[in-house]
Amino acid sequence: MSATPGGGVRTLRVPGRHGYAAEFSPYLPGRLACAASQHYGIAGSGTLLILDQHESGLRLFRSFDWNDGLFDVTWSENNEHVLVTCSGDGSLQLWDTARATGPLQVFKEHTQEVYSVDWSQTRGEQLVVSGSWDQTVKLWDPTVGKSLCTFRGHESVIYSTIWSPHIPGCFASSSGDQTLRIWDVKTTGVRIVVPAHQAEILSCDWCKYNEFSPFHASVLASCSYDFTVRFWNFSKPDPLLETVEHHTEFTCGLDLSLQSPTQVADCAWDETIKIYDPVCLTMLA
Repeated sequence: MSATPGGGVRTLRVPGRHGYAAEFSPYLPGRLACAASQHYGIAGSGTLLILDQHESGLRLFRSFDWNDGLFDVTWSENNEHVLVTCSGDGSLQLWDTARATGPLQVFKEHTQEVYSVDWSQTRGEQLVVSGSWDQTVKLWDPTVGKSLCTFRGHESVIYSTIWSPHIPGCFASSSGDQTLRIWDVKTTGVRIVVPAHQAEILSCDWCKYNEFSPFHASVLASCSYDFTVRFWNFSKPDPLLETVEHHTEFTCGLDLSLQSPTQVADCAWDETIKIYDPVCLTMLA
């Protein structure tokens, strides 16, 4: 494992681990979680990496291994040390970064890979939602040892599940069935079905700040199988602001910092995690 600051880009290389998800801590500036897998998530184990930023680069604070690939990670909204990951064996894992070992708890009810997990951002509830290749979404209370309910309706694998940051009890999901669906925990039936694409829908997200990014009203970032991260400003006739090409494999995880208006984290299948300040965001700051 090696870390390099290289040209303003803080990089941590984790040999044998391919990144799937990166998420900044909502509590601690500079702390980042990354869910990674061996063998591109096809076989082997997974690792949850907890990283801290320093002037010399990225340092590993703690890591936790799991016996199957890890595909997503979400921070608790009521405890700065707690995270949840999901994996290829159909389980969710609850971790505490204040402890050297774990997990604290394992939730296993899905029958296929769990590809997405998200902790509710509305303070009135502490619920986790998970989406699986078994075509179901499950609702969890981390203090309870089993799921609260199961949502059915998608006709293919589920790639993404994410809570609304504004509407309590509401979440969205996207699937290989080419639909985006909106759900309410008060009922196990779907509220809205949107035929959003004519292909598999790999991800979905809500507008968290009544705008695209935490600091810039019309700026959006994307990452892709083409190895790049792109920054967009949709208030401009030519929206592409910048293309960052610093990965050599599929770029799967991407997050904009809540604390810094210029900072971005990403991770890729090239075994690296990077934190950096794109030129376009620096100019906007």
